Amino acid sequence: MRRGLRLVPLGLLLVVVAEVAVFVAVGRWLGFGWAVLSVFAASLAGLVSLRREGMRAWRGFRVAAESGQPPGRQVTDGLLGLLGALLLAVPGLFTSVVGVVLLVPPVRSAARAGVQRAAERRVSSMVAGDLFGPRKVRVYRGDPQRESAAGPASSGQESAAEATVVAEPVVDAGAAIEGEIVEPRRR
Repeated sequence: MRRGLRLVPLGLLLVVVAEVAVFVAVGRWLGFGWAVLSVFAASLAGLVSLRREGMRAWRGFRVAAESGQPPGRQVTDGLLGLLGALLLAVPGLFTSVVGVVLLVPPVRSAARAGVQRAAERRVSSMVAGDLFGPRKVRVYRGDPQRESAAGPASSGQESAAEATVVAEPVVDAGAAIEGEIVEPRRR
């Protein structure tokens, strides 16, 4: 079993404890009736936004697919919007606040960047390129004599300035470099 899946029951337990604590705090602050009413109002708003975010995600995916663009950005944005709406629809004040935060566009774009980086690490380069478009790769021309003179960086005897190879980026406006990205083996 994967390490992350073992933490799911603990995470769900923490969410339930947080929901109860937030509900009790709001119930003491506003009163029990207002706390229950706010849970129902948040769930109703979540159901309405769930439909809206679902339609928005589908339209974004369809437009990207029809125009021949990689659909990864639209799919990721749509899934984050659906997750936010789903968390808002789940009865509870804590999950509602997390759902509303995910529906805020700047937070969603930051989360989308994080989800995209995580997805690119977990899938092959070819699949990531198909989902999110071509990656920008910088090619550096290093000084081979200086690299071999510095020796391995793990020896710890040379200073950081000696171990670092300073290189200028290779910029050629019209030339394309053909190659492939070789990923290291994952353990």
